[in-house]
Amino acid sequence: MPADLHYLSLDEVARRLKARKLSSVELTRSLLDRIDKVDPGLRSYATVTADRALADAARLDEETGAGTSRGPLHGVPIAVKDLCNTEGVPTAAGMAIHHDNVPSRDATVVARLKQAGAVVLGKLQMTEGAYGAHHPGIPAPLNPWNAAYWTGSSSSGSGAATAAGLCFASLGSDTGGSIRFPSTMNGLSGLKPTWGRVSRAGVFPLAESLDHIGPMARSALDAAIVLGVIAGADPDDPTSVGLPVPDYAASVDQGVRGRRIGLPSDLHGLDEDSRRALDGAVVVLQKAGATIVDVKLPDGFDQGARDWVPLCGVEAALAHDATYPSRASEYGPVLSGLLDQGRHLSAVEFARMQLRRAALTGHLNRLLESVDLLLMPVMARAVWSTEALLAAGRDPEAVAGRLRYTAPFDLSGHPTLTLPGGMSADGVPVGFQIVARGFEEGAILAAGHAYQRETDWHLRRPPL
Repeated sequence: MPADLHYLSLDEVARRLKARKLSSVELTRSLLDRIDKVDPGLRSYATVTADRALADAARLDEETGAGTSRGPLHGVPIAVKDLCNTEGVPTAAGMAIHHDNVPSRDATVVARLKQAGAVVLGKLQMTEGAYGAHHPGIPAPLNPWNAAYWTGSSSSGSGAATAAGLCFASLGSDTGGSIRFPSTMNGLSGLKPTWGRVSRAGVFPLAESLDHIGPMARSALDAAIVLGVIAGADPDDPTSVGLPVPDYAASVDQGVRGRRIGLPSDLHGLDEDSRRALDGAVVVLQKAGATIVDVKLPDGFDQGARDWVPLCGVEAALAHDATYPSRASEYGPVLSGLLDQGRHLSAVEFARMQLRRAALTGHLNRLLESVDLLLMPVMARAVWSTEALLAAGRDPEAVAGRLRYTAPFDLSGHPTLTLPGGMSADGVPVGFQIVARGFEEGAILAAGHAYQRETDWHLRRPPL
């Protein structure tokens, strides 16, 4: 086997498995060995299910030998964020209070991965309750590119493990940016689908009307493969949408020729790294046949980022009502602060924010009627050291500033794809995002694939 087997694309590994150039058992064992070697220094996994993974891989190899294939994930080792319920395996959602929670049933997304033949290596570490900080008693995952830098939240373990070759793709969740932050900080292609495109049944909530479940992978094509498996209506989630699920992977070659891509002229506060990534994306996408159009962000865009924390807090307070404040001493200070804020927000103020949210969604829908796609930064400050993040603190304006280009699309539910588009001077990846109309994930995946055919940022690997 090649020495860098763990860094092959999911698509390439799937093709080798199908052609029987690899077995799932040897592939799974190789990744488990790498986890044993590398993850003590990264802390990306909350739980590794080695015996179960090897048993599943052996069964899938038998199916391959009998001429049966479950699809493009057959035999491929992946991992899932530790807020997705897994039958018989602890699911703590980053919380000390749930350390002994062992679900009796898989979340729908996990069940769909297994049905498609994926081998689940384990559960990936995350911030407490999927909010903005890790529980003080649970070590945070480290950035494999530079340990002094933020790994992103809340899907921090998903970002670190996927970038470090400890799985071929992972599931993350995004409520205010938690697929996009770790994707940009770890050099990944992370997709936040349209709200309702992927079932949330069996996933521990942060804020149910804002939560999105999606793939974090090393290319747009790999993300397309995973999305095609987990998307679709689910009777256990009445908010999931019954639209047909396209073959996203088959359509990634459609490219962007003839597409109108909006680039806001009123982006402010961007540092050189973030601006350079956007400018580079413009050049590549224009070369691929897209037309770049100047647009303006709608009224209420900045206010949406300010409203996100209190709106999230109200729904989070509901999600934790059984244990907070009755067991408040077992919570960390950051999540406690959010829950307290949510519990004390007045109904009138909550209603006012919901009306602003509805207006922002309408404005964004109209903007995306004038263009096919929207090109955006992920963060104005492209990369954050852990020291700088701690210094910025939890001041509402500082938090809103970090959320400015992510949270509005959680409020509106639009799909976005984060792509690596550069490197900082300290060797940390820099990303940007592409936004589409609701349920047009295929369009952003095709744009991402077109970009990645002409660039190699997604092929770079951390210096482990």
